[in-house]
Amino acid sequence: MNKLLKTLIPIIIAIAAFAFNLFTDDGINKDVPLGQVKIHFLDVGQADSILIQDASGQTMLIDAGNNGDSDLVVSYIRNLGIDHIDVLIGTHPHEDHIGGLDDVIENFDIGKIYMPKVNHSSKTYEDVLMAIKNKGYKITPPQAGSTFDLGNAEYTILSPISKTYSDTNNYSITVKLDYGENSFLFMGDAEKMVENEIIKMGYPIQADLIKLGHHGSMYSSSDDFLDKVNPTYAIISVGEGNSYGHPDPEVMTKLEERGIKSYRTDEMGTIVVESDGSQIKIEK
Repeated sequence: MNKLLKTLIPIIIAIAAFAFNLFTDDGINKDVPLGQVKIHFLDVGQADSILIQDASGQTMLIDAGNNGDSDLVVSYIRNLGIDHIDVLIGTHPHEDHIGGLDDVIENFDIGKIYMPKVNHSSKTYEDVLMAIKNKGYKITPPQAGSTFDLGNAEYTILSPISKTYSDTNNYSITVKLDYGENSFLFMGDAEKMVENEIIKMGYPIQADLIKLGHHGSMYSSSDDFLDKVNPTYAIISVGEGNSYGHPDPEVMTKLEERGIKSYRTDEMGTIVVESDGSQIKIEK
């Protein structure tokens, strides 16, 4: 028996060491492929709606377009075979971001809902709050700097940072997604003031892809912020021929000068981005 144990012990230790080396400190198997994460930037005109699918089957929805986009957003999600949304984010209470949220809440099971604490009175906002109440859900206020996992992806909430802002856009919940070696930044309608706050907080904001804040308006995408993020790709969710002149020509020049490839929903329709944790593919 002693001889058998002496023979087996080195083998057991070797197997244990091999198994240990397969895992990083956070327990994720680093030699097993992560699978694909898909990020859908829905073409909802002059509005925002972003659906994220993890390889594990978990999902996140950031915003749901205008009121008139409800059927489009709900149908798009259903056509992907999704009946449950693990995390739902209403970045801020403007109609072009939360207009379709009430219908999404009514049509799908929702795990967790993030919305900022802000005083706002509009029929659209009231409809969303009523839909949440009717299904017995609760709202989780965002905490800047907090992180959570969804499948193999890690999410970091970057803002809002201050308790109050004079502009509702700056209450936007901004989120960074880290998946393997790839990173993505979703800026809602956050403007330069919030960008500066994020920089001052010292968050690691470098990302391969950024969804530009406020539809590419002149009030977002400062030089300093773009340099800190240093993305390869920029997504602009914007309506064709919109009356705001989005995206701003100056912002487009900034992207061109930095060699950042831009993709616009007004020109391409819905944009689907895929990542396997090391490479990014953008479907045109």
